[in-house]
Amino acid sequence: MGVEQGIREQIAADLAQAEASATAIDRPSDAHPDLDVVDAYEIQLINIGKRLDAGAKVAGHKVGLASEAMQKMMGVDEPDYGHLLDDMQYFEHTPIDANKLCLPRVEVEVGFILGEDLPGGGCTYEDVIAAVAWVVPSIELIDSRIKDWKITLCDTIADNASSCGWVLGQQRIPLSEIDTGDIEATLLRNGEIVAKGNSSAVLGHPLNAVSWLARKVEGFGVRLRKGDVILPGTATRAIDISPGDHFVADFAGLGSVTLDFT
Repeated sequence: MGVEQGIREQIAADLAQAEASATAIDRPSDAHPDLDVVDAYEIQLINIGKRLDAGAKVAGHKVGLASEAMQKMMGVDEPDYGHLLDDMQYFEHTPIDANKLCLPRVEVEVGFILGEDLPGGGCTYEDVIAAVAWVVPSIELIDSRIKDWKITLCDTIADNASSCGWVLGQQRIPLSEIDTGDIEATLLRNGEIVAKGNSSAVLGHPLNAVSWLARKVEGFGVRLRKGDVILPGTATRAIDISPGDHFVADFAGLGSVTLDFT
């Protein structure tokens, strides 16, 4: 079905305002039941384009709904994706003001940094192995600009796949030196274990998520480039945060990354 361009632009403006003010809105799909996935990606691109025009740069991409459990919950049969911009990067030991966000959550991810551009439509698992330079411990900070996280697939895609930011740990391990398809991950909040998972939950292997991403984004005029950070999806369930929380994500054989909130 789809919606007209004017509606796309209005939804994009509403989402941008919601993010700027940290005030969540009603889900666009309720007001516009004809909204489809193509509309949603185009809405995402409207807001990304405005941020790029204002001086931000694309730093990478994230895959969402990469686990079978998340796809079943959303009633979909493939992941979604969002953009990571340089002004979305957070850093260890620099606390985040939780009051500037709507309803943030933390996700534990085995991150990748590309050493080469990836091909688009025909990208294979082997292409990804050849292109990934580094494996890095990472946390994705997600946040929904839509009230209470009550979202449909189109709502989250339009909202940049509910992405908010990310933080990378210090460690960099060559892809050839670690089995990224079998990494145990543990998330601690204030010293207590709150989530555990294995990287195999991410489409069977997180590199599968990277090749899917490269193929998917080509249709929207996007390519994965050398230097991009790729977050392939979470190995654990997402965890709500509260002001004052201190998170540590530990990855077997890969290292750790921390994230703090004031």
